[in-house]
Amino acid sequence: MARASANSYRDLIVWQKSMDLVVACYELTKLLPREEVYGLSSQIRRAAVSIPSNIAEGYGRKSRNSYTHFLSISQGSLKELETDLILCQRLQFVEQIVIDDLLLQCDQVGKILTVMISKLEQETS
Repeated sequence: MARASANSYRDLIVWQKSMDLVVACYELTKLLPREEVYGLSSQIRRAAVSIPSNIAEGYGRKSRNSYTHFLSISQGSLKELETDLILCQRLQFVEQIVIDDLLLQCDQVGKILTVMISKLEQETS
């Protein structure tokens, strides 16, 4: 299984990178207009936190199918986050370079999740 060399979900590079992404998203939301505190800011934070949370929850499950399911939820939250970030850029709430950096981090996490999901699906076939 993809987690064989990891003693904990905290050892997974994808979890570590997604935690870094959460911190960066919290920093971003501090830059958003005050009126977005219950709107886009909240949405960005919830989507970002969902990514490592579901990685951790899936890791703790007993079956590969369940693990794959939670990794897929993480992937969905990642796409939601990307959409929210693009919306921030389109609304010109922050500079393009800030969004580009966050989208790059999203891309890195997404690629790792895709590989993990693929490997787990192959192992269950």
